[in-house]
Parts: sequence; C-alpha cells; structure tokens
Amino acid sequence: MKILLDEMYAGLKEYFETLGYEVLTAQEAGLKSAKDRDIVDYAGKHNLILVTQDQKPAELAELTGVKCVFISNLMIAKLVDEKIKQLL
Repeated sequence: MKILLDEMYAGLKEYFETLGYEVLTAQEAGLKSAKDRDIVDYAGKHNLILVTQDQKPAELAELTGVKCVFISNLMIAKLVDEKIKQLL
C-alpha cells in the first residue's frame, strides 16, 4: 500500500515505512507549497492514499474519489483523551 504524506506529516515517513507502507512525501513528489487540488490530483493519478490534516484537500479527495485519511483536530483530541484515561 502506498501513501502520500501531505507537507505537515513529512516527519512521519520513517514511522509509516517501519509499519510496512511505501511512503512518498509531498516534498519528494515536487508538491512543496502546491495547491490542494494539485496534491489531490497527484495522489489520484499515482493511486496513493493521501494523509492530511487539512480539511480542503480531504474534501476535494472525497469529491473526486481519491482515497484519503483526514486527521482532524477532533480525532487527535479524542486519541489523546483516550490515552490519558488509560493512564488514570
């Protein structure tokens, strides 16, 4: 499975590779500071799953049928809340 990490997640590349994914960052794909639509189009054209925290590319991906994982602030807050509760 191949994924495209949006710019804010480039630092996670090694983690995903360790988990067995083939990973490309937006920067490696020549998409640094690219428009959201260009990132989504690239992911679709190369059959990549886009991982982003930005709502607009996630919505564009949904509209165009591109696979996408949208990491929202709500999702992060729920994950942290769950981990804190496990510690208590």
